[in-house]
This record gives sequence, C-alpha cells and structure tokens, in this order.
Amino acid sequence: MLLDLQKISRQFGSVQALREVTLQLETGTIGLVGNNGAGKSTLLKILLGLLPPSSGTGTILGFDIRQTGLQLRGRIGYMPEAAATVPLLKGVEYVALSGDLYGMPFRDARRRAHEVLNYCGLGELRYRRLDEYSAGNLQRLKLAAALVHDPELLLLDEPTNGLDPAGRMSMLRLLEDLIAETGKSLILCTHLLKDVERLCKQVVVLHQGTIAKSGPIDEMTRAAENRFEVHWRDASSEFLPRFRSSGGTVLHQEVPSDATALVALPETWQAKQLFELAAQCGTVITRLREDDEDLERLFMRLTAKETKGTQELTA
Repeated sequence: MLLDLQKISRQFGSVQALREVTLQLETGTIGLVGNNGAGKSTLLKILLGLLPPSSGTGTILGFDIRQTGLQLRGRIGYMPEAAATVPLLKGVEYVALSGDLYGMPFRDARRRAHEVLNYCGLGELRYRRLDEYSAGNLQRLKLAAALVHDPELLLLDEPTNGLDPAGRMSMLRLLEDLIAETGKSLILCTHLLKDVERLCKQVVVLHQGTIAKSGPIDEMTRAAENRFEVHWRDASSEFLPRFRSSGGTVLHQEVPSDATALVALPETWQAKQLFELAAQCGTVITRLREDDEDLERLFMRLTAKETKGTQELTA
C-alpha cells in the first residue's frame, strides 16, 4: 500500500485545513484535486513530513508520517508549485544541490544531476544560470531536482502551472514517458482535471478539508445504471415531488430553467416508468440521456455549492 491515513486533521489557528481525512491508496498514479483552499497543499506537506498533523495517524511507503520525516524525504521526490530556485546557480548546480539535500553523496548527486537534466531535455542548458531559464524550462528543472535521488514516489504540485499550451503539452508528454518507463508512483496535485485524466488511474477529490470521494477514475466516471439527464417542458409542480416520493433521487437541477435535472431512478424502474410518471403530471419529457460523467463533471457535482444559478439537490 502506498499510504494509509486515519483521521488526519490539521489546524492553523482557527482555520481547519484538514478534517479527519481517512484515505488508503495503492501504488500507482493518483490525481489530487480540489478547489482553492480545499487542503491539497497541506496534505502534501504532511505526506512529506514537513508539517505534523494536529491529530490522526498515518503511514506512507510504510513510514510513520509523524516520526520519520527525514527518511521519507529520502524516498520521495517533491516538485513544489512555487519557483523554489536560486537564480545565480547554474542548472547542474541546482539539481546537484537538491541531491545533497535529499542525502546523496556529493559525487553521486553531481553525476545524477547530469543524467536527469539530459532526461528532462535540459542537457544543453545545464551550465546556464537559472535567471536565464524560461518558465517551461524552470518547470522541467524542478522535475529534474525531484528525480535526482531516484525516489519511489513523486509529489508534483501544479507541474504545468504558468505554462503556455505548447509548454503544458510538452510537460505532460515528459510525465507520460516517465510513468511508462519507470513505473514510479505519482501524486499529481492540480486544478487541471484533463491533466489528471491523461496521467492518472486514481483520483482523490478534496472538498473543504475532507475527502469527497476517492477511487479508480474509470469506476468513478463510468455511466451509472439508472442515472439519466432529463429535460422536459410544460412541467407541473408535481413532477419532481412525485418522482422523489416514488423513490427517485434528484442529484442536480438547473434552477433558472427548472426543466433540466440529473436523476437516479428507483432500482426497480426502467426509463419508460419515468415517461409514465411525467404523463400523469402533464409533463412532456423532451430528452432523456444516460449519464456518463467525465472527471470534470464528477468534480463539479461533488463540490457544488448553492449559487444563484445552480443548486445541489438530494432526496
């Protein structure tokens, strides 16, 4: 098992960043997603041993997160969102310094710095000062620094942050190749859900400091049996209340038009029974489509808040 967390909480004064997070993940590629302030960066720092949890216990790579921070950092590669570079250093010096900080002997760190810079496409820039690097090359440099000690697990915090479309595609291809060639486990923290769908097999959705949902992406986004997107017109006020009273669930409804909803039929129902109920209420169903969520739609449903235009409804 990659990690096992039990009721992990973290407070910063009166702010509760994480609330009793319980999570088990197998090795592999994992996306960590959530809105700003959901607790993603706090969770990454706890996994690295940089922050102690306020309460709770857990292990990562078999190490206790409360007691083995130094040992953990020798087996985990971390690519931070912030620049975290030293402008006057040359590329090879910076990556070798990262190896030193991870506990590598100086000669090994220097040799590996050249290897990972070549791997990340920065071989020709190894002796250039970091203040001369482009944004895309700085992201590649941070990845090289995270790889220098050949870690078992990579924690990547917004690896495509600040990149133009071409730079983002280039970074994603590099990460795809890295995953395919090395088989390393990876936790990708990002707000770009398409990147998660492209790179990861599992996803963890954080919402307001708690786990909204986690699991294999293909299982979480596959079409759910008896779940439909329904559109109607000339609706009476009886349609949805009678649907609920029959055992159905309204998962989501667009408020302004009031004539579109995502619904889950009762277990014993077939689609024709929804049409029969609509006819009884004087409602005409104009469209019925089996729901097949992508990750973005799943994320929006799990983290939706009441707004002027949209509200989350449950039975």
